[in-house]
Amino acid sequence: MKLTQEILTEKAIALLKELISIPSFSGEEDKTGDAIEAFLQGFGVKTHRQYHNIYAFNKYFDESKPTLLLNSHHDTVKPNTAYTKDPFHPHVEDGKLYGLGSNDAGGCLVSLLATFVHFYDKEGLSHNIIMAATAEEEDAGEKSIRALLPILPKIDVAVVGEPTLMDLAIAEKGLVVFDAVVEGTPSHAAHPNDNNAIYNTIEVLKWFKDYSFPKVSEALGEVKLTVTQINGGKQHNVVPAQVDLVVDVRVNDCYTNLEIADMLQREAPCKMTPRSLRLNSSCIDPNHDLVKSGLALGRKTYGSPTLSDQAALTCQSVKLGPGDSTRSHSANEFIFVDEIEEGIALYIKILEGFLKK
Repeated sequence: MKLTQEILTEKAIALLKELISIPSFSGEEDKTGDAIEAFLQGFGVKTHRQYHNIYAFNKYFDESKPTLLLNSHHDTVKPNTAYTKDPFHPHVEDGKLYGLGSNDAGGCLVSLLATFVHFYDKEGLSHNIIMAATAEEEDAGEKSIRALLPILPKIDVAVVGEPTLMDLAIAEKGLVVFDAVVEGTPSHAAHPNDNNAIYNTIEVLKWFKDYSFPKVSEALGEVKLTVTQINGGKQHNVVPAQVDLVVDVRVNDCYTNLEIADMLQREAPCKMTPRSLRLNSSCIDPNHDLVKSGLALGRKTYGSPTLSDQAALTCQSVKLGPGDSTRSHSANEFIFVDEIEEGIALYIKILEGFLKK
């Protein structure tokens, strides 16, 4: 039987239903990994496994050619308490396929898997293709794509499958979370104290509110700095020695995370300690042939404020996939069945345009 796009789409949707029915919280993706391996092996694809990361190479992999990575994740967050539907019961209502992970990022994953199978045994492609269905994306774990990349061949460009309504996110903001400390003099509340850490925090918060980074990205706009947590004092009659803040900084592609940390540690009127500098912003040249292929099909480009496994990549990458990011991590998560059908068709067309360059 000839493998048609219609058959691939049908099997991809069946796989998504299977994945939804299997709990796969970050670090617990062994059984969804099994299902993904079985799907690929059913098409004669030789698979490889590292932890719960499943990966494969196209049949005619040629080390002399550049390499395209297709990547999406098969872990999910835990369902929130607002669910009224069984998060592990995949079912279709009014064209919507419901279930945990359906939108983030199951629809993208199965669409990329189908696309990889479509190109798997084609000869004469301009690029090699690696398919990587990876784990621990939701918590940026140590056994995620970060563990896999060092054992893969050099990657030249990547498509990261996340819900973008099949528009091309050509840049993605990075993230640095800071623990900030505003200091003062501890004392009994009944005594005078002109160095109250809580009062000192007023000016510090105003500084954060008014602070702006000078470089503005064409794709991602300004760096966004937000104080998200504040904690100080434990007793009504004790002035605390310090107030602790958490500061969330979404970094555009004009800065590295290290540059952001250096600036804030130098300029902020309080102690600033970054938790991690590894979640850098990412981007792709707007004139890259992969982007041009998408634009030729009427897709739009934009800058994304949300993080993905792009942050782990050092090559140029685009975030692209069926589904809508606003549904991610929501109660009664769903993806439209026709979004998956469109996603597979568009992935294939975009890569057909790119891989013939």
